[in-house]
Amino acid sequence: MAKKQKVKTPALYKLLGPAMAIPTGIVVKKVADQAWIAVKGTPPPKNPDVPGVSWGDAIAWAAVSGVLVAVGRLLAAQGAAKTYTALTGKFPTNANADSAA
Repeated sequence: MAKKQKVKTPALYKLLGPAMAIPTGIVVKKVADQAWIAVKGTPPPKNPDVPGVSWGDAIAWAAVSGVLVAVGRLLAAQGAAKTYTALTGKFPTNANADSAA
């Protein structure tokens, strides 16, 4: 039986992931915080043990921030793939198996 040959993910693509993910994460955090303040008028309840933070608010913050982080990760991965493709002229090998972001 023939062995399955491993396909390596290009190093440039692996470097582009963090280069896209870090600024995206910073922007997502700021946007999430500002959106929460605009809607609720209070800072986000990042610690449910703080007096005055309801479980409903804590769960809502966890859900909202989780969704925004996931979307940010997708955008960073897409940006890394598009940048790699623009620089090299081809889609990164093994990009689906090894996300850059």
